[in-house]
Amino acid sequence: MPNRLIQFHIRTTNRLRRWHASLEDRGQATTEYALVLLGAAVIALLVVAWATSGGGAGKIGRLFDRVIDEVVSRV
Repeated sequence: MPNRLIQFHIRTTNRLRRWHASLEDRGQATTEYALVLLGAAVIALLVVAWATSGGGAGKIGRLFDRVIDEVVSRV
């Protein structure tokens, strides 16, 4: 009888450890995902701010003009 109790305790403890470890991994992945999304949003806001400012808007317009002119000249 005592051997069965010890084996049951060991199995239960191991299952709880694995379950707890899986919860920690899921939480870490969610945090990393949120931080990546936050970083992407900051970069997107910086690009939009640059593009709508005086110099950025003109550069983007000239770039599109060059691309369109190049495509039309090849057709």
